[in-house]
This record gives sequence, C-alpha cells and structure tokens, in this order.
Amino acid sequence: QPASRIGYRMALSGEASQGAALRELTAELEAALRDGQWRGARIETLASGRPELRQTLDRGERFLSLVALLAALLSGIAVALTARDFAARHLDECALLRVLGQRAAQVGWTYAAEFLLAGLAGSLAGLALGYLLHIVLLALLGGLVGVALPAAGVLPYLLGLGLGLALLVAFGLPPVLALARVPPLRVLRRDAGTAGTWSAWFALLTGGAGSVALLMAVARDATLGLLTLAGFALAGALLVALAWGVIRFALPRIGGPQSWRLATRQLGSRPALAAAQVAALGLGLLALALLALVRTDLMESWRLATPDRGPDRFVINLLPDQGEAFRTELQQAGVQPIDWYPMFRGRLTTINGEAVTTLRFATDRASRLVEREFNLSHAQEQPAHNRATDGRWLADSGSLSVEAGLAEQLGLKLGDRLGFDVAGQQITAPIGQIREVDWSSMRVNFFVMFQRAQMPEVPSTWIATFRAPLRDAAQLDRRLARAFPNATLIDVSEQIAQVQRVLGQIAQAVEILFGFTLAAGLVVLIGAMTATREVRIREAAVWRAMGASSALLARVQRAELLTIGLLAGAFAGLVALGLGALLAYQVFQFDWQPKPWVPLGTLAAGALLAWVAGYWGLRGVLRRPVLQTLRAATQD
Repeated sequence: QPASRIGYRMALSGEASQGAALRELTAELEAALRDGQWRGARIETLASGRPELRQTLDRGERFLSLVALLAALLSGIAVALTARDFAARHLDECALLRVLGQRAAQVGWTYAAEFLLAGLAGSLAGLALGYLLHIVLLALLGGLVGVALPAAGVLPYLLGLGLGLALLVAFGLPPVLALARVPPLRVLRRDAGTAGTWSAWFALLTGGAGSVALLMAVARDATLGLLTLAGFALAGALLVALAWGVIRFALPRIGGPQSWRLATRQLGSRPALAAAQVAALGLGLLALALLALVRTDLMESWRLATPDRGPDRFVINLLPDQGEAFRTELQQAGVQPIDWYPMFRGRLTTINGEAVTTLRFATDRASRLVEREFNLSHAQEQPAHNRATDGRWLADSGSLSVEAGLAEQLGLKLGDRLGFDVAGQQITAPIGQIREVDWSSMRVNFFVMFQRAQMPEVPSTWIATFRAPLRDAAQLDRRLARAFPNATLIDVSEQIAQVQRVLGQIAQAVEILFGFTLAAGLVVLIGAMTATREVRIREAAVWRAMGASSALLARVQRAELLTIGLLAGAFAGLVALGLGALLAYQVFQFDWQPKPWVPLGTLAAGALLAWVAGYWGLRGVLRRPVLQTLRAATQD
C-alpha cells in the first residue's frame, strides 16, 4: 500500500550449463531498469553486492591483470635478448652457407623456422605449466563460492598461445630474419655485419600490433593496459637515452681506481650495447618494482578494510542521556568505542534556494537520492578515516561536509547552500568541504556532516562501533542488551571473518603469481648480463695476451657489472615511482604515498643482481685459455 516500507528480493542461481540463460535474463532486467521500469530496483551479483568484497575482487582482478601484462613484457624482453644472442652466434655459419651457394631467403627462413619451432615448444610448455598453476589457484580460491567451478574453457589457452607466438614474432623473429642478409664477405672480414630486411620489418610491425592487441585483451581494462604499455615504451626509450648519455659523456670524466677507469673505458667503447644492457636490466627491475609497489599497496588496502583490531559491533538508537552510561559500561569491560557520533535523520529539500522537487538531475540514482532521508551527523573535527578532496573542515563554522560521490551525483560544489528538513525544522548551511568516504571500511560514515560540535536544536541519537573482547563478547552483548533495551546492537564479526578469509585466499593467489613474475624477471636479468659474453671473452683474451692479470680483469668485470646495475637500478626506481603513482590513482584508486625506499631498493637490487647474474652468466670468461680464444678469432 502507499508509504509501505516492505521490499522484495528474488534470488536466482543456476548450473554452469544455464550461464547463458542467466546472462540473457540479467541483460533483459538491466534494459528494463534503464527504461524506467521498477524504479528503485537494482541487480546484485557476487561482483556488485557487498562493497567490501566488490572492491576486493576488483582490485585483485586488476592486480592479476597487471601481473600478466608485466610477465608478458618481461617475456618479450627475454625473447629479444635470446634472439639477438642466437643471431650473433650464427653469423659466421650463415656467411659460410652463403659462400657454399645457399640463397639468402633460404638461409633466413631456415633459421626462422628453427626459432619458431623452439618458440612453439616453449609456448606449449607454458600452457601446460599454466594449467597446473590454475589448479593450484582453484584450490586456494575454491572457498569463495559454495559450488563446483566449471572447467576452464579453450579461450585462455588460445590467448596464451597467441600471445607467446606474437611476442616471438615481434621481438624474436626480426634479428633471426636479418641473418638472410649476412654477406659472404664475412668469411674474410668479421666487421661485415647484417642489414635489416623487409621481412624483418614486416615481422616487427605485425607481431608488435598483434602483441599489443592481445596484451590489451589480457588487461581487460583499457586504462591499465594503456598506462602499462605506454609507460614501458616510454621507459625503454628514456632508459636507453639516459644510459647512452651517462656512459658516453659522464662516466669517462669520473676518476677512481685503475679497475674503475678501465671498466668505464670498456663501457665507453661500446656505448650502444651498454645502453641496451642498462635498458633491458632497468625494464626488468621496473617491472619487479611496480609489482612490489602495487602489491604492497594492495595488501595494505585489504588490511585496512578489515583491520585485526577494527570494529565488530555496531550500536544504534542510543538516546542522548544514555551516552555516558553506555561508555562507562564499555570502559568497565575494557573496551573503548572506535566510532562515536550523534546521528539524526533529515530530508534534503532545497539546493541554493530551489526546491529539489523542481530540479532535474542527470541520473535516476540522483533523483532517488534526493527523495530519501539522509543519516546526518555533526562533529568538532573531521573523521580521521575520511579524506578531504576539496575545501577544509572549519570547526563550529556551521558549514557542511559532503561526501564526494553525493556531490558528484547531485552536481554540488563548494559554496552551494543545502536545506534540510529535520523533524520539521528547516536548516540551511553552505558546503565548506568535499570529502572522500570508503564505504567498504566497516566504519561509521555519513553523506553529510555539520561542522559543529553541538546541535541541541535537533533530536539525535548516538551511533557507536567498538570491538568486543575475545573472551567475553557474548556476555558483554547480553549485558548491554539488558542495560539499554531500546538500543540495537549489530554483531558483524562473522561478516568481517568471511571478508578476511576471502582476502587471505586472494592474497595467497597473488603471492604465487608474484613469485612466478619474479622468476621471469630474473631470467631477463641473466639474459641481459650475458648478452655481451662473446665480446667479453675476446676482449679478456687480448688483455691477458698483453700482460693483464686475471685478478685485474676480474676487478674490471665486477666494476663494469656494478656500474651497469647501479645505472639500471637508479633509472628504474625513479620511473617506477612515476608509473606506480599513475597506476595507483587511475587504476587501483589507492591513497598513494611517495616511497623513497623504492629508488634505494632498485639501486641496491640492480647492483646485486647485475653482479650475481653477470657472475653466473660470465663465470667462464676469464677461465678460457687465451690461445684458444685468439685462434678462434683468427679463424673467424
């Protein structure tokens, strides 16, 4: 009947085979809601029901997409380094084949077929590993829903295989196809190199376009995909330019021990190759730093959403004269209220003197908002768990603090005057602050608050939250119910425990994928440091033939590796701060704070990893006999 507050809910579920029918029904209902039918109704799903779970799942899904993006980009770098090394090791062989009469196209496509077959085998192995990993993740996340999850479809496998081959074509095939242009003269002159071919450029363009398209499909978020891909492209170009400039002009002017001077001279003799090494190493460190930054913020946001010592009891309808007695009861139980606010109901009647009934709003949700009663409050200070986005809190000014989402829906701004009907009284006040509220925080929040310590003219009750003691929670609940029978005590401990279980399961999945991406990053670092292995072997042989000791060459190699690592770490840390801030604000909606430990961490990690990876990849450089190396160079 008119004025009834009764509402209806319909719960729908279905088997996996009925998913299409449920999606079709959902689409029909959403279309009806958009057309104005069943005004005020809404559709809730696992992804859109509880705000705590919705935000958790959304952020977790975006982080997993970021992991996939960064892992794919690291794979592209690794493929490029491997292909370059593969092509460099087959230059002389290709020159000999050309001398023996093989055509250029035949040489190029023979090696390309070999490389593609190896890449296909690697992609298939990756799909098998991905299948095993998805079983582990299902075991971790299976408790999120109480039904058996359907088997994985074929789309993820096609996407993974397509992405692997696209990265191989874009990053790996161009240097391999360039082997077709190795001149026969290289048999006599080792300085005769290769030139780019139209097929190599075609592979680069088509593979690059395919990789970008597939990476955007993996991201499933245009902002995340564009920021990550554009950020890495710009970071790569910036790293190359900065590294080349520092190696070419700055390092030779810095004095130091003999090993340092020789190391900088070595780097300066091949600045382009050294800059490429710094860029590859820096991009690997950038990916790992981004993951560490976002992962830290993600875990912190989940921890703050349901803190271990956060509130698990809500109390409403406490009368004004019961406030002191209630707080005394809590104090005797060893409990302090976490939130303690007066609350009163009010209906928005005017905006800047105009009745809201005559105003037209952009959305139906905005129209529904002005028709409902608001829970209002007042306070001397801004709630500590809210954040001001515009304006400021002026105590006892009589101004209003409005939640940012409500201000956006109603088109409100600072200085606008809002009129409320509170128990028959008309109260009008200007907006002095816009603040951001996290509705998933399990704390007391209000759409509108008066910036006043006292409002005796309005009838109000108290709303409070506290955390019950672990041992005597039920006894305290019964004691409060007897002492304050008019108050309503709401126990949300089970809800919080469920959310915490969900967060724990998702965190485990995040940690597993984070570990896999770290492993991919280490592969890139080792590949970057071994890219100059053959050049270093020949240089070491010449130096030793001219009388340099192995100890001196070892010090020079360590100095060179540490220099490359420090440059890559410093540049990667600075870029990670900027790109991490963009992702935090634009994708994950974190309250991002600058973290000065990031450049320091990447600096130390770059030096350490460069030294370790270089030692592992170049451990045989100084042990190869000089005569053997020089004879091989002469034969070449």
